[in-house]
Amino acid sequence: MRSRRCYSVSLFRKWAEGFGVRRLDAALSGFKAAPRCRTPKRFAHRSLIRLLSSSGWRPAYALLPVLVALGCACAAAQEPLPRVYTHWESFHKEDGLPAEKVFCVAVDGEAVWFGTENGLARYEAGKWKSYGVKDGLAYPAVLSLAIDPASGDLWAGTMKGLSHYSAGRFENFTQFNSGLPNDVVFGVAIEHQNVWVATTAGTARFRLREKKWDVWTPANSPQHEPWGYFVTYGDGRVYVAMWGGGVLEFDVATEQWRSWLDPDGEMEYDLFRDDGLIHVITTSVSYVDKILWVSTYFGMSRYDGRNWRGYMDHDSGLASNFINHVKARGRVAWVSTDKGLSTVNGDTNRWVSYVPSDPEWNKDQVHPVPPIEGTKGWEARVYDDNKLIQTVKLEQGLANNHVYGVDFQGEDVWVATSKGVSHGIWKEKTK
Repeated sequence: MRSRRCYSVSLFRKWAEGFGVRRLDAALSGFKAAPRCRTPKRFAHRSLIRLLSSSGWRPAYALLPVLVALGCACAAAQEPLPRVYTHWESFHKEDGLPAEKVFCVAVDGEAVWFGTENGLARYEAGKWKSYGVKDGLAYPAVLSLAIDPASGDLWAGTMKGLSHYSAGRFENFTQFNSGLPNDVVFGVAIEHQNVWVATTAGTARFRLREKKWDVWTPANSPQHEPWGYFVTYGDGRVYVAMWGGGVLEFDVATEQWRSWLDPDGEMEYDLFRDDGLIHVITTSVSYVDKILWVSTYFGMSRYDGRNWRGYMDHDSGLASNFINHVKARGRVAWVSTDKGLSTVNGDTNRWVSYVPSDPEWNKDQVHPVPPIEGTKGWEARVYDDNKLIQTVKLEQGLANNHVYGVDFQGEDVWVATSKGVSHGIWKEKTK
């Protein structure tokens, strides 16, 4: 894999002005950062010459040895994606969570929301606050969360309705007082001024401005089953993971639906690799950087607009085929399974899986009798495709191997598990 070379703007400015380049500010302000540079306000190696030229400096070739030296130093300091997180902390009921089982997580700036089996929890500045039915929440079991980026309002899908938290108050929607198709809300997402929900009896859109509901079922859309498991929005399209119905794609501009199914139609096996969805029982969808990631209980699929790629635990670094959730950040997907947390770079097929170190716990075997997970420590396993190339022992691992979901706070990652919450803290390696 070729390393991407990036340069600090402030460092480059100081260095270049030492060589007499004075008109850098104008050039930098109009310069577009390379899309894959991971640090803000950094730019690619091959663009430095154009930048120098636009700043009125000639000849640029005299500085090539310096450019190469800077590039090599920066590239060597950067760990390839996905990186290995070695610093973890976990939180449990005794720390402030209303329950150990945490179904979902949503980052809201400096705060983080969690949906548990006994209400909502909010963590900010080292302090916890809980919200339950007595505070106005529709039901204790919270299955899904979404933050409205425009208003900052919180939407929570529960086992008995949809809750909207705004200005310190809850408003609840049920199948009896609104157009909600069913009270079991597995997924919720925000699309501009609309709130989308995936329920056990259909998919719905709540238009906030008009206060009106639109509902889609097998009767008026290409749903093979009405049971929606997850919903997300990205790049003008809404994607719905359907139980037994693959993935539905809704074009917001045309208001037209498209269906993605497993082409081989086989429920027990994936007959032809990379021919489409691995399975029609899908659990979540993530659409980031023009890449569609789809999780199922039988593996994971990736679609780049032209080609499909399937991943299973026997032919990749995936911790388990039983996947609850997938969420991408850039080119890396974070995969929540019942045997640990996996991350993969879809461009390079480099994997990092965070799993228990127990020798009885092998991804090719069935679950050991609990409680055994993590009792002998945790480790990060690094794979090149399906080849294990490194094992990193962790001083502290995740709260539990059964992972329900993740969300990102800057470079950090928050993880919802069946026995607490974990926080992966990114720290640069120091020599």
